[in-house]
Amino acid sequence: MKPSDFETVRVDTDLLILGGGMTACGAAFEAAYWAKKHGLKVTVVDKAAIDRSGAVAMGLSAINQYVGYGKGQNTVEDYVKYVRQDLMGISREDLVYDIARHVDSSVHLFEKWGLPIWKDEQGEYVHEGRWQHMINGESYKVIVAEAAKNALATMGDKAEIYERVFIVEPLMDGNKCVGAVGFSVRENKFYVFTAKATVACMGGAVHVFRPRSVGEGLGRAWYPPWNSGSSAYFTIRAGAEMTCQEVRFIPVRFKDGYGPVG
Repeated sequence: MKPSDFETVRVDTDLLILGGGMTACGAAFEAAYWAKKHGLKVTVVDKAAIDRSGAVAMGLSAINQYVGYGKGQNTVEDYVKYVRQDLMGISREDLVYDIARHVDSSVHLFEKWGLPIWKDEQGEYVHEGRWQHMINGESYKVIVAEAAKNALATMGDKAEIYERVFIVEPLMDGNKCVGAVGFSVRENKFYVFTAKATVACMGGAVHVFRPRSVGEGLGRAWYPPWNSGSSAYFTIRAGAEMTCQEVRFIPVRFKDGYGPVG
């Protein structure tokens, strides 16, 4: 196949969201609200299909962070202290603080969108540990993706979703990222996206360390092989500052265990 066999498609937008997982769907939901107020265009690009894209595609049985500060259960500072201790002081506490102060409202949105969250007889969330509570989360990602698509649909022709488009490089103008380029994995099309702002949320990197799992287990969505470090590659190529790269999550393995973490 020759380069001339590919059709070049140019897409101009204001905000370009790269990825289709939980982060991208959350960014799209939030962006739709503000972009509509200012007449801006939002474009989402994913190499898969956002209904089941990302590491949460397989579903989850719990939400691993809920502070409960509105109910007086914990404070945001309590959570920052927990992370500081857990990571032996190697943490960006400003970023942890920002995540912690917003996470409860995000969980409430998930419940509003239809995510079944376990409740006790008093109607309170059922916890498993201090920060985690239980859900029936097989359709977790589908629910969040639907909310993102519904929000974008309210923008009419000011919002677009491109699925099955593999982003390969940032588009640079000097030191500024002005978009991205990629190709369709289903059609002979090469895409050039230009944007005033670009959000890179294309997943982390798994299989950096070899897990205990073999065969089918290596491809489970708990540590999906398609999370190949795209976000790190894209942002490094664009010249972004990288932080907390020294942090690695290596879970404890139990004898004869074959769970989500290896």
